[in-house]
Amino acid sequence: MSITSRAVRYGVTLAGTAGDNLVEAVVEEAAEAAEAGVGSVWMGQRLDYDAIGLAGLVGTRVPGVDVGVSAVPVFGRHPLLVSSQAQTAQAGTGGRFHLAVALGVKPIVETVLGVPWERPVARLREFLTALMPLVGGETGENRGGLDTAGPMRQTHVRGARPTPVLVAAMAPKALRVAGELADGTVPLLAGPKVLAEHIVPAITAAAAEAGRPAPRIVAVVPAAVTTDPQARRTMADGLAFYRQFESYRRVLALNGTEDPADVALIGDEDTVAKGVREYVEAGATEVVLTGHHDLDAATQSRTRRLAGALGR
Repeated sequence: MSITSRAVRYGVTLAGTAGDNLVEAVVEEAAEAAEAGVGSVWMGQRLDYDAIGLAGLVGTRVPGVDVGVSAVPVFGRHPLLVSSQAQTAQAGTGGRFHLAVALGVKPIVETVLGVPWERPVARLREFLTALMPLVGGETGENRGGLDTAGPMRQTHVRGARPTPVLVAAMAPKALRVAGELADGTVPLLAGPKVLAEHIVPAITAAAAEAGRPAPRIVAVVPAAVTTDPQARRTMADGLAFYRQFESYRRVLALNGTEDPADVALIGDEDTVAKGVREYVEAGATEVVLTGHHDLDAATQSRTRRLAGALGR
């Protein structure tokens, strides 16, 4: 599909690297991104801050930009409580909040959260089955073997619009569940070839079979707008974290590489913009540029400005 034949949104992730207060730093970055014309700002779920709470706060402090979370792991969380968090953020931001959930990875789920990695795809299906009606303003009920929710009262936050729910899915079974039940996917480290040949066809077919609208494809792309040769090493060091997980090794292999840095877009504005166009041509409906917190502030700002320019 041509880049000019449909509307494409562009966003950035926020690192919150400057100053002594992480929350204030994230708000400042969001404000800069909004001023540059960026359509959406995204926060990952980490083990220090609460991503949904932070996104809601950013959305109330920074008007004119959508806020998203990518992604909240379903292990160790209950869909009713995630719905409450999401609806609170949705009401606070006036309908600008987007939620992505994920399976996470087995080593972190079991070692850090202390939760057994059991039947992950079935858990994702049950979680979404309970969550989707709740964030849509309905009273959800699900009595599955892994997650139970309902029957309940007062599950809707007054003033909250329906929350879009995406899944950080890249493997075939997870993509099928995402297509059947959710609004789209948020792949990371999936290059244009993987997007076009594996992710877009799989989730689109699943959504069509389920009678759902065409899914959103929010490609999260490592990027740094800079001519500093050290930036590639900084990005490579930051992205090396993903090489220890089988799910990302699989996606990298489909890209034809073992090194996540090979997927990163690094260079001047024209170089990065050209790389972004390849994702759009591969089927991305949205592209979110993500850097690394060790990149210098000037590079991070320059990357945010490019994301804003791409959307104009």
